Amino acid sequence: MSRTVSEAEAASRRVGLELRHLVPVLGAVLLLYFVVPVAVLVVTYSPTALSNLAAGYVVDAAATSLLAALSSTVLAFVFGLPLAYWLSRSDHVLATVALGVVVLPLVLPPVVSGMLLLTVVGPEGLGGLTDLRLTRSLFGVVAAQTFVAAPFFVVTVKAAFDGVDSHFEEAARSLGRSWPETMRSVTIPLAKPGILAGLVLTFARAMGEFGATMMLAYYPRTLPVQIWASFISSGLDAALPVAVVLLSVALGTLLVVHGLRATPWR
Repeated sequence: MSRTVSEAEAASRRVGLELRHLVPVLGAVLLLYFVVPVAVLVVTYSPTALSNLAAGYVVDAAATSLLAALSSTVLAFVFGLPLAYWLSRSDHVLATVALGVVVLPLVLPPVVSGMLLLTVVGPEGLGGLTDLRLTRSLFGVVAAQTFVAAPFFVVTVKAAFDGVDSHFEEAARSLGRSWPETMRSVTIPLAKPGILAGLVLTFARAMGEFGATMMLAYYPRTLPVQIWASFISSGLDAALPVAVVLLSVALGTLLVVHGLRATPWR
């Protein structure tokens, strides 16, 4: 009987070792799937296409994307920080419902998000009951980006506030600190890495937004929309310079996250 048990244990260990060696192989396959397309773009690009990096349509799209993404990030910070704090500290059923509403844009296809925004601020916004129309404007771009990117800030910062022990806040209040002083001197400093991570993620998501932006405000064109328009009209060589700019921004964002040591997935 003991011999049978020992053989079973040995077999189990062998299977475990085989699986352990298989794990890095499977992970490497997925990693290569991420790396190879970027490497191919860098290695096999057309020098003639990259000579258009300073073309007007590329510069305009980059300026629009940067301005709109920064504006969306600021809006997410101003309105999302208090919302994230309330979601973190409240155990009311309304907080659960509100969190579901916040997460909704994360699971909706971006094109559907753009359709929803069109019903409010489109050419016939609110059934024609309002003159509020944001199509074909920078404000429309910001509105679309904020809708799809702000949830990243709220969810990330909520997690950061969840990690702040409320007893620290109570101790500060017992020492005579007001709520704003407690937030400024205790809560926000402790949650700072998560807040910075939320800002960077929001900016990156806003820069890469395509579907909702295309639906709500095709003009002025952002980098993702310009990539699509250039590819449809003139092919890959025309879209490549815009893609290189957007890729550079994405890589820069990763460097900023690393430099701030605010990596949200750790």
